[in-house]
Amino acid sequence: MTVTATVQQLKKLSAYNEEYQLTNQFRMQANDEVINWINAFKRKQLLPLPHDENYEFEVFETLKAMHDKIKGQNKQFGLSRVVSTFDYLHKKDGGTYYVNESNGEYKMPWNTTSTKYTWAEKPETIHEAGSIYTIQGFDLNYVGVVLGPSVQYDAAKDEIVIDTSKYMDKGAYTGTEGIANVNEAKEKIVLNSINILMKRGIKGLYIYASDEGLRNKLLSYQKENM
Repeated sequence: MTVTATVQQLKKLSAYNEEYQLTNQFRMQANDEVINWINAFKRKQLLPLPHDENYEFEVFETLKAMHDKIKGQNKQFGLSRVVSTFDYLHKKDGGTYYVNESNGEYKMPWNTTSTKYTWAEKPETIHEAGSIYTIQGFDLNYVGVVLGPSVQYDAAKDEIVIDTSKYMDKGAYTGTEGIANVNEAKEKIVLNSINILMKRGIKGLYIYASDEGLRNKLLSYQKENM
């Protein structure tokens, strides 16, 4: 078969091709209920917690409790880490900056920067919180996600609210200046980052919400599943 003939056949076959939107996340060993829950969260909808016998989905009352759970899973299965939305100060000046609970009772240092190794593959990073920049494109066995102060819950509207002014990664908003619906554009940036963080865990997802209203709502849904 000549190259010309092959190209012609491919062109002919392409006429029958159809476009499909990929809706499944094959990386995660989770059912559609879990995936749909995360996708709904990205649309600012807070659904009752999903159930999957083969995938761990748990909400925590404190950051310490979630971190302890992650440390236990890391000891048993490896590659388990805490990550956070970029709602806490983090500078590349050699200083130590923290992801912390609103009451200040527990805190974790932000990830250290290393160009030699992937962040999650360094054993000492079990004590740190990673960001969208250290974990994007990298899979974990279990992920603990801190939803920082920018991620809130409006009980009256029964929906997620994003306070874009509390998102500390101002560089992520570059290019939104002059856009008619600039706040909506910024919301999407934050929500997309949350979507990525929540889908890092192959075997399980744990969540701690800084906002008291959101945390209590998530915990109430969890009690309903017990």
